[in-house]
Amino acid sequence: MNPITQTLQADKLIKMALEEDITSEDVSTNAVMPEYRKGKVQLLCKQDGVICGLSVFLRTFRLLDEATEAEFFVSDGDEVKKGQLLAELTGDIRVLLSGERVALNYLQRMSGIATYTRSVAKLLEGSKTKLLDTRKTTPNMRIFEKYAVRVGGGNNHRYNLSDGVLLKDNHIGAAGGVAAAVRAAKEYAPFVRKIEIEVETLEQMKEALDAGAEIIMLDNMSPENMAEAVKMAKGRAETECSGNVTKENISRLVNLGVDYISSGALTHSAPILDVSLKNLHPVD
Repeated sequence: MNPITQTLQADKLIKMALEEDITSEDVSTNAVMPEYRKGKVQLLCKQDGVICGLSVFLRTFRLLDEATEAEFFVSDGDEVKKGQLLAELTGDIRVLLSGERVALNYLQRMSGIATYTRSVAKLLEGSKTKLLDTRKTTPNMRIFEKYAVRVGGGNNHRYNLSDGVLLKDNHIGAAGGVAAAVRAAKEYAPFVRKIEIEVETLEQMKEALDAGAEIIMLDNMSPENMAEAVKMAKGRAETECSGNVTKENISRLVNLGVDYISSGALTHSAPILDVSLKNLHPVD
C-alpha cells in the first residue's frame, strides 16, 4: 500500500467523505442486499489518461470492511486506455455498493490531476525548469491532490502555510514594502527556511535581491520583463514564474530560464478521468 494511505490524516479524511455519503445507512443497498454475500466487480477505464489513487480507492472500501480484496492490473502513474480493465474487487457486496461513489470520486479526481499534470510536464521536457503546484486545492483534498501532481510528473510547492515562507502582495502591503517584508521574515523564520517573495515589477525585483530574498516569484510579468528579471537574479536568487499558467500558455515561458513555473491549474482546473465500477455479481 502506498504510504499516502498509511497516514492518520488520509484515513481521517476518507472517513469524513464516507460519513458525508452515509449519514445513517445506505438505504438502497440495504433494501436489495440485507445480509452478507460475497461479490466481485470490475474497475473499468472510460477514457485515455494517467491513473492515480489506486491505494486511496482500495482504502475507502477497507475502511468499511478490511476484508475487501483487490487485484490491480495497473499501477499509479501508468497510462491507461479507454475500455481497459484496471482492477477487480472482491468482498461484501454491501461494502462494494456503499463505498463505490466515494472511492470513484477519489480515483477520478486524482487521475484527472495526474493526467493534466503529465500533459503540462511534457511541455517542459528538455528545459531546466521544474513544474510546481500551488495551494489552490480542494478543501480537505490537498494530501491527495498534491500526491497526484507528483504522480503526473510535477513537483510540490509548499504543502501549507506552516511549510515555508512565501511573501505575497498583501504581506508586502502589510509590512510596508518588499525590503521590510523580507527583513521581517528573516528575523522571524527559522534559519533553515528559505525566504520567497512575490514581485510584479523590475523595481521590486531589484529591491528583493538587495534585501536578500532567496527565491523570487515573478507574478504576472510580461515575458520580456521576466527574461530581464532572470538575468538580474543570476547567481543571487532562484526564480519562479507564476500567474494564470495553463497548458495552453506555458510554452511562452519555457525558454525564459526560470528555475520553477507554478500553476494552480494543475489542481483547480484539471478535469476528472472517467472510470467506473461495472459488472457486479455474486460469487461463491
